Amino acid sequence: MNKLFGLVSMLLLAVSLSACNTVKGVGQDIQKAGEKIEGAAKK
Repeated sequence: MNKLFGLVSMLLLAVSLSACNTVKGVGQDIQKAGEKIEGAAKK
């Protein structure tokens, strides 16, 4: 389970960082990725 969680979090981080252009955008993308990871962890 931990390996899957790590893989998913790294994938989301990579996608979020490639999709933003500003520092503010990075923060928003990381926050959204964190929310998705949190939701996956609760399942």
